[in-house]
Amino acid sequence: MRRLAGNTGVALAVLCVAQFVVVLDATIVATALPTIGDELGFPPAQLGWVVTSYTVVLAGLLLLGGRLADARGARRVFRAGLVLFTAASLACALAWSPAVLVAARAVQGVGAALLSPAALSALSALVGGARSRGRALGWWTAAGAGGGASGWVLGGLVTELAGWRWVFAVNVPIGLVALLLARAALPVPSREPGSRSTRGRLDLRGSVLLTTGIALACLGCTLLGEHLTGVGGWVVAAAAVVVLVLAVGHERRVADPLVSGRLLRTPGVVVGNLTAATLTGSTTPAMLTAVLYVQQTTGLSPARGSLLFPAFNLAVIGGSLLGPVLLARAGVRLVLLTGSVAVVGGTALLLLLPAQGVPVVLLLAAFAVSGAGLGAASVASTTAGTASVGEADRGVAAGLLNSSAQLGQALGLAAVSPLVASAAPMTGYRLGFVAAALVGVAGAVIASGYGRRPAAADQRPGDRPHLTSVGREE
Repeated sequence: MRRLAGNTGVALAVLCVAQFVVVLDATIVATALPTIGDELGFPPAQLGWVVTSYTVVLAGLLLLGGRLADARGARRVFRAGLVLFTAASLACALAWSPAVLVAARAVQGVGAALLSPAALSALSALVGGARSRGRALGWWTAAGAGGGASGWVLGGLVTELAGWRWVFAVNVPIGLVALLLARAALPVPSREPGSRSTRGRLDLRGSVLLTTGIALACLGCTLLGEHLTGVGGWVVAAAAVVVLVLAVGHERRVADPLVSGRLLRTPGVVVGNLTAATLTGSTTPAMLTAVLYVQQTTGLSPARGSLLFPAFNLAVIGGSLLGPVLLARAGVRLVLLTGSVAVVGGTALLLLLPAQGVPVVLLLAAFAVSGAGLGAASVASTTAGTASVGEADRGVAAGLLNSSAQLGQALGLAAVSPLVASAAPMTGYRLGFVAAALVGVAGAVIASGYGRRPAAADQRPGDRPHLTSVGREE
């Protein structure tokens, strides 16, 4: 690739900021939900769809976004996603009814689904050399993990100090500045990516089936969590299974599926994606439950309560930046396993929260342990899921990883939130923490099975081939 006159550092910063905002918007809304519900008149049972409408659409369309980045060019798809995401953020800020807000959040998810895989694909072409690309991957992963962690802090502060609409409106100036910088700094391919035939084989039907199946699965988990014996929940869950089976059957028949069998057979891809899903499926519900505990049980305001959460943010970012060093010394499997165990340990500490008082030390310790584990394990899962992937599939591999993480988060929230609401506050909180910890245990078990035979992603420090995880340079 040739590069426009510009700074590689600026381009990397643009990509990292975009990933930060995409993941941030999945969590920043959580602490603003009570205020949004009161002002817009949301029925309590439907309020969760302010979060779920974004994550479900994002999870369902990330694979198509990755395929588009491969076929049409990462730079072009990145900019298109950025425009759509920014416009939808403005629509969210101006929403006047529950339906408008949920619809705008869904459109925001479409923009994010274009933006995120294109950013990771562009990063692989932007940075050359194994060591440099490894550091860039660490920063990109830190940006995503830090965005998810920062939402718990920024949501409360912004809502109390400026109002819930600014939770969305803040994306507008960020998006406009990023769009200008992306135009100047991102590399332009020397040839147009994708042929005419490639452009004609984008699997829209598969994307619709997949997104619909994921949405039904999330809704089914929510309904069953509220009423395990309710007929409606089981009907929706059965419909989700049918639609997902249809999606799998369709993918096996089409000539150019969203996810090829070749990609799924690539070493590390399955384990990387499953651990990405369990990491978000464990930490996001646990953190949302902790937010509810801090606001509803300790009596702290959203702004004051949010001051407890920077420990989680800093630990996530620190773990992410330390991740490449740990990978070089210990290998992917050990970092994945250790990070997953740390997530479980931090969540287990939250089970000790008392019904009275403000247990600052206990909260900070739990956030620090979970955050560090999440950061390091996120780098390892990204490396595992992309290390051996060829250039032709790197966009869809990035989309698959992000889709897995978003799906884990959506299903985790759908399953754990009703448990939290099903009992008296402290009992409900503990049920939520136990469920989140069990998801983390599943992730540790999956991580233990990685790398039974040597793979490109798990070499000795001198080789560092795992740090080329986002593909080769064009």
